[in-house]
Amino acid sequence: MKSTKYIEGLRGKSETELNEELVAAKKELFNLRFQNATNQLDNTSRIKDVRKNIARIQTVMVEQAHAAKEA
Repeated sequence: MKSTKYIEGLRGKSETELNEELVAAKKELFNLRFQNATNQLDNTSRIKDVRKNIARIQTVMVEQAHAAKEA
């Protein structure tokens, strides 16, 4: 249920907002990987969550691109 609310929130955003969100998520993933490599990361499952969020953002971006192309 949490992910469906997150996706609905993403669908309500514009393309520029989605790009900003994508960049922020990729920076977070980089930082998490860096912390994991230096053994500073406590919650390693956060990496998996961020990767899935990046995929969700990219999926919504593709959906919006297809919708704009068809319209």
